[in-house]
Amino acid sequence: MEEVNKQIESDEISLKELVLKGKEILQFLLKKWVIIFVAAFIGACIGVGKAGLTEPTYIAKLTFSVENEKSSPLGAYSGLASMAGIDLGGGGGDLFSSDNIMSIMTSRKMIVNTLLSPITINNKKITLFEYWLAFNHIKDKWAEQPKLAGLKFPLNLNPDSLTRLQDSLLTNIQSSLINTVISINKPDKKLSLIAATCTSTNELFSKVFLESLSNQVTDFYIGMKMKRQKDNVNILQNKADSLYAVMSNSMYRSATLIDQNQNMTKQVGGVDRQKKQIDIQVASTAYTEIIKNLEMAKITLQKETPLIQVIDAPVFPLEKVRESKSKGLMIGGFLAGFLMVGFLLGQKYFREMMKD
Repeated sequence: MEEVNKQIESDEISLKELVLKGKEILQFLLKKWVIIFVAAFIGACIGVGKAGLTEPTYIAKLTFSVENEKSSPLGAYSGLASMAGIDLGGGGGDLFSSDNIMSIMTSRKMIVNTLLSPITINNKKITLFEYWLAFNHIKDKWAEQPKLAGLKFPLNLNPDSLTRLQDSLLTNIQSSLINTVISINKPDKKLSLIAATCTSTNELFSKVFLESLSNQVTDFYIGMKMKRQKDNVNILQNKADSLYAVMSNSMYRSATLIDQNQNMTKQVGGVDRQKKQIDIQVASTAYTEIIKNLEMAKITLQKETPLIQVIDAPVFPLEKVRESKSKGLMIGGFLAGFLMVGFLLGQKYFREMMKD
């Protein structure tokens, strides 16, 4: 019991010391309220000034849906076509699923191609990258570096023929854009809708960049899809030509046997003639099915639709976001006041420690 009582008394003393220490600190800070207030006021002024000097940002928003290839009208023919070694597109939805599209849109290929796409400024066409360098005043900094002073990114610059320096710069800018400018997400995981935003200090750049990025992804998709469908048409056409040649040859041989029999008193070659008739029927049936698939592939080639179906496109004026002065005032004042309190307490305890 004595040990328990001593422990309780020790805890009470510790709590009492803590309360007294807190009271001492509060009294000390109250004596220094003028210094703390001045520091908070200066911090608030800095926060307001920073908010006023910060350039506003413009947010371009684009919402689109991703084509669902599982609902392809070629499903009824895909089984038959697969037997002939032909892909009619019924199972190609993996590469262009909504999840993969978000990765494709932020890939280096898409971003670099977008930056090298044209934009018209004052009736003059330049690349988006040149425009980005201009309004960010980056070329002014490059002027001080001999390697970068004369570097240009002209129109029709082939991404595959970039110099080592150009390639390095574009890669760095691509990483920066993904981290600070471009945002791509799915508002609802159950739907195939994708929302993309581009935020920059230049309204025109935000809008044009997002539209160009969307076009780059769409062109990439169409190029991939059209190539596949063209290959399918060529394969089917070759098979159709081969079957037509076999069928024509069988018909010619059958007609020849009939002519020979008509000129003879005794008909011969009955088995051979029946075999040719069977060959003609088989070739005709196969040829009819191949022609069906060929026509379906041609229709698919003609009616190929883009992957991205735009729902909401960015329009002027874009959403303008300016840093709040009231927010800057509160944050600046709080941080400055907090730092001053920490400095004063640190100074106080340091002096007490030196006295001891």
